[in-house]
Amino acid sequence: MTDTVLVTGAAGFAGSHLLDALQGSPAPIVAWQHRAAPPPEHPAGVRWQAVDLLDARAVREAVAAIQPAVIYHCAGAAHVGESWNTAETTLRVNVLGTHHLLEGVRLARLTPRILIPSSALVYEPSDSPVDETHRVAPRSPYALSKLAQELVGAHARDGAPPALIARAFNHLGPRQDPSFSGASFARQIAGIEHGLAPPVLRVGNLDAERDLTDVRDTVLAYRAIAERGRPGDTYNVCSGRAVPIRQLLDLLLSHARVPIAVEVDPARYRPHDARRLVGDNTRLRTELGWAPRIPLERTAADLLAYWRTRIGAGA
Repeated sequence: MTDTVLVTGAAGFAGSHLLDALQGSPAPIVAWQHRAAPPPEHPAGVRWQAVDLLDARAVREAVAAIQPAVIYHCAGAAHVGESWNTAETTLRVNVLGTHHLLEGVRLARLTPRILIPSSALVYEPSDSPVDETHRVAPRSPYALSKLAQELVGAHARDGAPPALIARAFNHLGPRQDPSFSGASFARQIAGIEHGLAPPVLRVGNLDAERDLTDVRDTVLAYRAIAERGRPGDTYNVCSGRAVPIRQLLDLLLSHARVPIAVEVDPARYRPHDARRLVGDNTRLRTELGWAPRIPLERTAADLLAYWRTRIGAGA
C-alpha cells in the first residue's frame, strides 16, 4: 500500500474544498470525479481520474492501481429535497457506490483509513442538541441512503478496519450548488445586482433553525477524523449552535448593493422538514481538538462574493 490519498467526488462542493485543505501534504493525491476532464482552476499536483462508482470493475481496477492509504469518500447524491423524486438513483449512488469502493479495497487486500461523510439527517428530529448516541430515524430517501452507507462502511470484511463516520450538519460556502438555500439566496442577490432579475428574492421556509458550519471548517474536521479518529467511531461535524435561516438571509441581504424584497414561495418547502436541527460536537472537540473557526458573517460575505464573480462571468 502506498501513502496516496484518494478523494472521491473531488469536483463536488465538499470534495473541492477538501483538496484545498490537503494542499501542502507530502502524500500524492488522486482525485476521482464522474467526468473525464478536471474542473477549471483545480489544485496543482492533483492527479485526476474519471471513475464511475456504479461500475464495479472500473472501481476495483482503479483502487488496485492506486493502493491508497487514506480514502475520503465524498462522492454521492447530496440533495435532500430532490431525493424524493430520485430515490432509486440516490440509493444506488450512495449505497451501491460505497459498496463497490469498499469491495475494491477488500479485493486489493488493502487496509486504508476510510472516511465516509454522512449526514445529521440520519438522526430522529429533536429540539435539543443531538450527540452521536441519539436515536437514528431517517425521514427522507437521502437520509436513508446515508444511514445505509454508514452501515456498509461499518461492517468491514476480511479483517479490514471499519470506516470512520463524519455526520455533517449543514455546511455552506463558496461553490455550493444553488439548489441549497444559502447558495440560492446569494445567487439570486447577485443576479438582481447585475440586473438579471426583478428585485424580489424568492425563499422557502425561513423559520427552520439549522446548525451552520463553513465548508472550509467542515473539511478540516474530515481531515482530523481521517488522520486521528478511531476506526468505527462516529463524529458529529457541527457548530453546536442553531441559526434561523432567516438570520442567514438577513446577513446576505445586509451586503446587497440594491434594495431587495423577499417573497415566500411554498414550492420551495421540503416535505417532512424538521423545525430545528442542532448538533453536539463534544466528541470531535475533546478527542481531536477541532473547533469551527470561520464566523457565519464571513461565510455569508464569501458566499455572496463567489456568486457575484460567477454571475459577472456569465455563469
